[in-house]
This record gives sequence, C-alpha cells and structure tokens, in this order.
Amino acid sequence: MDVITVSALSKRYGDTLAVDAISFAVPAGATVGLLGGNGAGKTTTIAMLLGLLIPSAGDIRVLGHDMARDRFAALARMNFSSPYVALPQRLTVAENLRVYGHLYNVRHTSRRIAELADELDLNDLLDRPAGQLSAGQKTRVALAKSLINRPDVLLLDEPTASLDPDTGDLVRSWLERYRAESGCTILLASHNMAEVERLCDQVLMLKKGRIVDRGSPAELLDRYDRDDLEEVFLDIARGRTKETA
Repeated sequence: MDVITVSALSKRYGDTLAVDAISFAVPAGATVGLLGGNGAGKTTTIAMLLGLLIPSAGDIRVLGHDMARDRFAALARMNFSSPYVALPQRLTVAENLRVYGHLYNVRHTSRRIAELADELDLNDLLDRPAGQLSAGQKTRVALAKSLINRPDVLLLDEPTASLDPDTGDLVRSWLERYRAESGCTILLASHNMAEVERLCDQVLMLKKGRIVDRGSPAELLDRYDRDDLEEVFLDIARGRTKETA
C-alpha cells in the first residue's frame, strides 16, 4: 500500500510557482528522498503534506486520508523534524518533549522521554532551556520531538544538519533501526548526498518546483554514469539532463 500519495500538487505565491504539479507515491515502510537545491520546493512540499500550507492545486492522501478534508485523522500518526523550526526557547528540553507528548496523547510520557534521551544522548540536556543549546544539540532534540509518538509516517527536513560526523552516523543508524523495527514510512529532504544514498530506497530530484528525475540511488548513478549522488545532483543543477548524460 502507498502510505503517501501526491497527485498534481502545486503551490503558487503570487507570480512564483514554488511547486509545479508534482506527483509521487511513497510505499509503506519505504524511505524516499527529496533532493534539490535551495528553492527547489522540498520544504514547501513537506509543509503541504503536514497541512501547514494549503496547496494551490492537487491532492494529498496520507494513510488513506484526504489531507484537505480529514487531515487530523492522519496527523495523529505522523510527525516532523527540522532543525530550522525552533522549539519554545525558555522551556527545558524535558518540558518541550513533555508538551509534545501530551499533544500526541502519548501514554507514559516520562518513560518515552527517558527512552529517547538514552537513544539520542540527551540526558545531559534535559534540564537545559532549548534556547541555550548548540545547533547540533537542537537537531537531536528536534528529532526526539518527532519520535515522541512513535509515528507511522515521519517527515524529515535535513535531519542531521549541524551534527558532527560521529553523531550524524549514530542518528542515521537509529533511523534505520527505527524503520526496520516499526515499519515507519519516511520522506526525507536532505542536502547530504551520502545520507540519501544510505537511507533512501527511492529519490525524487526536484528543480524549480518540478520533479525532473526519479529512481533508486543505484538507478540514478547508472543513468548519469556517475559514482555518487553528489555528481548526479550537480549534473541536474547545472542542466545536464538524463537525455544528455
């Protein structure tokens, strides 16, 4: 079953078409990557999937629910992480996680926070105000927030931004394990090409709001005759299409 289905989705801001009639599906238990430069439409697409932005045209279904009419039925089983969305700065990390736990009606919230603190190395941060954290620490806390309700659908915008290589690797390993154990479906926007190659079953390449190519990492490497996805990304960003590759 496709857990996320997007059909002819568009978002216009005045004369600017930020997302241009894109269509794609994410199967249950898969991790699909959204790749593209700044302004390609990745974050706008995720915001529309969450219902934070109203599409100008098109349809979105998540977990069988039409997000235009019945999004709250799906949102209880979804969550989102971005290092660019700040948590309340004066609340401690534990207080922030407790608030989100209550919003999602998480049973045994304190136990769940303790589990996430152990798994994401947050124990030394729980009593610190969110506004006093480093960029990398905020990224780990944002990920913990996104996992508080054990979501069936996880939307990730740059999930390892600002993390050092060791911590980034631990987070990627944790995401792999969480997906394997829970069957969670993940949509991932990232500029980290090695991360996308490691985590993603399929990749959607966006440019100027449109999907210009798609396939598994291996398929894209073969199609463009490249050794890694960064080279594929540069080909697409600089106008070297699959027809000319």
